[in-house]
Amino acid sequence: MLWSLAYLVVRRLFELIVICCRSSRSKELEILVLRHELSILRRQPRRPQLQEADRVFLAALSRALPRAAWSAFSVSPRTLLRWHQRLVARRWTYPHRRPGRPPLAREVEALVIRLARENTAWGYRRIVGELRGLGFSVSASSVRAILIRHRLPPAPERDELSWRLFLRQQAATMLACDFLTVETVWLTRIYVLFFVSLERRRIEFVASTSNPDGRWVAQQARNLLMLLADREQSFRFLLHDRDSKFSRSFDQLFRSEDMKIIRTPIRAPNANAYAERWVGTLRRECLDRILIINRRHLEHLLRLYTAHYNRHRPHRSLALQPPDQQPAAAVPVPARRIHKHELLGGLVNEYKAAA
Repeated sequence: MLWSLAYLVVRRLFELIVICCRSSRSKELEILVLRHELSILRRQPRRPQLQEADRVFLAALSRALPRAAWSAFSVSPRTLLRWHQRLVARRWTYPHRRPGRPPLAREVEALVIRLARENTAWGYRRIVGELRGLGFSVSASSVRAILIRHRLPPAPERDELSWRLFLRQQAATMLACDFLTVETVWLTRIYVLFFVSLERRRIEFVASTSNPDGRWVAQQARNLLMLLADREQSFRFLLHDRDSKFSRSFDQLFRSEDMKIIRTPIRAPNANAYAERWVGTLRRECLDRILIINRRHLEHLLRLYTAHYNRHRPHRSLALQPPDQQPAAAVPVPARRIHKHELLGGLVNEYKAAA
């Protein structure tokens, strides 16, 4: 603003020198033209926009001109006085600040939201105590305001148990099973029984037969339980549909291991969505691309594809990681060499990086 005012004063001084060298007649004509232009501007409904330098310059000239000549100004004397009062108020007024507490840092607010979403049973004071342990001092009212601003309800409402949340919490102890059918080249139907754990989407056991009676199904249940005992794995729930092939003896074997049987509603495949998803993946990537000759051929395919599914194939729900492997360390690009391993005659390819 000071540079603008200095430039304006210097410019007007040069104009004053030029005007002093002119004749009186030309000055009177210019004054007449300027007065007419001023009357035109005053008839406009929109007021001209003045800058700070313009206000200072007009206020300074108002002291140099007699009061009778103030009519030449585009502003009234009351406006000049209001400008002076505003300048005095700005001189003695402290910087304006919003009332209340200072706003919290964005990282603290993001941390409050994270704690509230990851711990649905935590109230305001519980979150305050956790933040204090992390070195942040926040009041309970501030936590409440943050949650309200982000439309997060209090702990009793956030802690309501939904089916999605229930399955996510119980996935580590849940096992699902189902049947799928495969038609061979000779039009023989083979039944495949499989078990999948919901936490890691891992295929725990697969067996096939052309006659899935109650005795065979019960024997596969025994084989699975012995396999889980060798791995020291335990489950609390078994999920399956209401197919008659799942006999009472089948369920009784799992109940003897303190497992609870959960039956899905009638004609509701989405209730066993994890098993149905694996059936679709198996058909799209393997069974629909190969002609099955017999049960022995099918068991060979299932054994190879199940190993590929558990050890190598990436899963979206597992952050694109296989069920049996942890995230591998990245290999530098210049030293990376890719090896391909073909399965099922090149139908499925596995790639590994070698140092």
